[in-house]
Amino acid sequence: MAGTPKRGLGRGFESLLPPDLDKAGLLAGVGERIEQLAVSDLRPNPHQPRRHFDETALQGLAASIIRYGIVQPLVVKPAKAGVYELIAGERRWRAAVLAGLTKVPAIVRSSKELEQLELALIENVQRVDLSPLEQAVSIERWHEQFSISYEAIASRLGKAPSTVNNIVRLLQLPAAAREALTKQAISEGHARAILALKGNADYQAHLLAAIIKQGWSVRQAERYVVSVREGARDHGQARQRVQTETPATRRLSKRLGTPVHVRRMARGGVLEIGFGSDEELSQIIERVS
Repeated sequence: MAGTPKRGLGRGFESLLPPDLDKAGLLAGVGERIEQLAVSDLRPNPHQPRRHFDETALQGLAASIIRYGIVQPLVVKPAKAGVYELIAGERRWRAAVLAGLTKVPAIVRSSKELEQLELALIENVQRVDLSPLEQAVSIERWHEQFSISYEAIASRLGKAPSTVNNIVRLLQLPAAAREALTKQAISEGHARAILALKGNADYQAHLLAAIIKQGWSVRQAERYVVSVREGARDHGQARQRVQTETPATRRLSKRLGTPVHVRRMARGGVLEIGFGSDEELSQIIERVS
């Protein structure tokens, strides 16, 4: 796995909806005029999924706006006579109000133009060559910058809401695990096992190292997670549940003349006795009985 070629995180989406929207030419066409709109004429998007805006962060953004101005214009659409609805940039708008601005730079888009843009977004997010993490970045930007809920995004993509939520959760991976997923040193299944240990950075790091250095399968990673959740005292005890061979299975294997493995589960487990043919199976049954 370590020899897999590296991919650039977010490369596919950066060309679609980068942080600096204006330079992309998606929301602002070449030579398009940026208007100065009164802050009192702007209204939040009623479908904005974010209901809470951190006041400390807003104050910090307001201070930056006072010093440097609004670098990136807001994006709005006409709502009714003289009133515009925010499509992107509600944080900047709220910070501008705190900063005492009376006008803000904005790009006015029609509903039809925004619909066309959304179709382009859907097409690009569904590209088959995007990695899971690139998809997560894409969906999160879509959610944040266009005030669309994950449920609505799932509907537009034709995916189950749980699928979209699971994709976005990949962004909660520790930095080292995100890098490993980007390089394809671990699979998405491995990443989900690491995510299951969220809040326990030490065990997450240990699991990541085991996957990369020892080639643990997704099933082994999941067994490690189960062991940790069941109260393993340390890494050593947690790793014991991952091992499929024990002194007992080796003794039984020697006695039966065939490989014997134990597969632990959340409760109990399965003892696997291998055989190469029906004749060998009959011999094993005779020895056991």
